[in-house]
Formats: sequence, C-alpha cells, structure tokens
Amino acid sequence: MALPTETTSKSDVTAVRGTKATVFKMTVKCRGEHAPDSIKQILNANIIPGEMKVGFKTFKSCNREVIVETNSKEEIEALDQEIRAKCGDELEVRVHTRRKPRLIIINVPEGISTNKIEDTIIRQNPELNLQKGSIVSMFIYITKKTYRHAVIEVGEDRRKNLLHKKIKLGWQICKIDDYIVATRCYNCSKFNHRTQGCRGK
Repeated sequence: MALPTETTSKSDVTAVRGTKATVFKMTVKCRGEHAPDSIKQILNANIIPGEMKVGFKTFKSCNREVIVETNSKEEIEALDQEIRAKCGDELEVRVHTRRKPRLIIINVPEGISTNKIEDTIIRQNPELNLQKGSIVSMFIYITKKTYRHAVIEVGEDRRKNLLHKKIKLGWQICKIDDYIVATRCYNCSKFNHRTQGCRGK
C-alpha cells in the first residue's frame, strides 16, 4: 500500500488509517525473578499455537515481560486460558482491555451533580433511547472561566449516537464532544506516561 504523499487528500489519509486492523494484546510475566527469555522458553515448552489453531502478530520481550498480540479476541482468550492452565504456577497473564470512549458535556448547569447526570440525560432526552447503565458519569470539572464540564464514559456504539449532539440538561442545552487529554510527565515533559512511572531524567 502506497504511503500518503504531499498530494494525498485528507479523505485518502483517513481511508488509509481506517484499514488498520484491531490488535488484541496480552502481557506475560514471571511470578518469580526470571528474564524475558526464560518466559519465552516456558511458553515454547508448554504452549503449541499450531495445535490450538492460534496465530499471533507479535511475540516480543519488553521490560522483563513478554508481549503477545493476535488479530482476534477468540485467539487471545484461547491463549489466556491455555497459559493459565499449563503455566499458571510460573507465569502471570494479563489481557489488555480497551478503555471505553470518554465524552465531555459542555457547560453543565450548577444544580446537576455527577451522580445525577445519567438520570437527567435519560429523562430529558427520550429520543436518544438511552438505558440505565449506558452512561457512566466520571467527574465534573470547572474551567478558569467557571464553566462546568462533565466527563462521561460510554460504549463505542453510544459514542457515535451522542457525539456532536446537543442534549437538554435542566434549563440548559449542552453540546457533547470527545474528551481528549494528553497524558504528560511533569518530570521529563514527555507524553504517554505519568511522573510515577517515569524512567527518564
């Protein structure tokens, strides 16, 4: 597949990005003090992917752990069960789960608290066909201009229905958008990790 060039349109770039397949990932580490190579040896001695009809995309060492990636949920679940059954005494497995999308509700009225947001949205916006439990209220924060914004967590299907919509909350019409915050370390100023897990200078 050709890479986007200077003449590639924005829609073409989006199409190329959209072809990226979903990857399912797990982390395997030793219960004792063993190197990543030892983890691979234990897996090779006990787990035979060919007999399980399981393929994998990545099998690599990283920070005293081994990362395994597959192309399907069924494959990663089958590997998880097999490793726990045959190597549970020596290895610890953690299957990575994707966090649900978060949305921000702009300018929430003063009288609506975090624990009342879901019920209020469902009651005042019946056209959205929302059910109890489809929205999880995370927190409300106040900006420097004293606007109150609420952050909610929803499923991927609900995100598509709610994104860029305007909903009724009390006597206010509120807009919904994606909640995107870049995680940045205060120690080294780099992104995608916090100070507690920083290994830089």
